[in-house]
Amino acid sequence: MPRTQRNDNFIDKTFTVMADILLKVLPTNKQAKEAFVYYRDGMSAQADGEYAEAMDNYKKALELEEDPNDRSFIIYNMGLIQASNGEHERALELYHQALDINPRMPQALNNVAVIYHYQGEQLKEAGESEAAEALYDKAADYWKRAIRLAPNNYIEAQNWLKTTGRSTIDVYF
Repeated sequence: MPRTQRNDNFIDKTFTVMADILLKVLPTNKQAKEAFVYYRDGMSAQADGEYAEAMDNYKKALELEEDPNDRSFIIYNMGLIQASNGEHERALELYHQALDINPRMPQALNNVAVIYHYQGEQLKEAGESEAAEALYDKAADYWKRAIRLAPNNYIEAQNWLKTTGRSTIDVYF
């Protein structure tokens, strides 16, 4: 039984029913529908903190999914799991793969920036200020790109960019 059929709360059941209706009426092929079921089950498992199960579902979805935009979101979600598990280098690889496919994905740009900023903080604490500054600059570049795509988001990043002198732009839209 697919994971989403096991959910016992109203919202998950409603989403599952709506998704199943859409799958039946959308003019897509069987493979695309199967990929979506794995993706949906991966999101459900991820929301429940079942990361290994989510990764298995995402890998199966990725094998079946042909649409580049959909593939980018699958890979992005795989990156989220790696980041949650503290696997920052692997998360960065996945976010970059997603961005190679879909460069207009502000959430991936933001997450890359967050990791670079975190790594910069670690280096700063270790007394490696020059290397930390280089990572902060990389974070700033990614945040600027994310903010240009989604100007009403990432307010903390916008403030950080201004307070650190890495951006003189007051409004991004």
